[in-house]
Amino acid sequence: MATFKAHEGWEALGDPSRFAIVQCLAERPRDVGELAGQLPITRQAVSQHLRVLKGAGLVSAEPVGTRRIYRLNPAGVTALKDQLDTFWRRALDGFQNAVEHKPEEKS
Repeated sequence: MATFKAHEGWEALGDPSRFAIVQCLAERPRDVGELAGQLPITRQAVSQHLRVLKGAGLVSAEPVGTRRIYRLNPAGVTALKDQLDTFWRRALDGFQNAVEHKPEEKS
């Protein structure tokens, strides 16, 4: 299974086609043909995007007969969620700090 590389995960999701692939895989695992049938891109383009997503640790593949079934990598998706949670906590802490340490206005 691929390891998660945070900067590559965010970069990978910045592409609209890769984001759409991740949305499809969030519904259920699929092969390249199924993904291509859901998206306005070719099978070859889907394969290239899946390679990037797999390299970033967001997608894994399992051979089933002559097909490869792609699914979201829970560790990669969880790592992205954890980073967003950290960003959100920092933003809230910064807001609270700013409110608590607001200089008093002079009349």
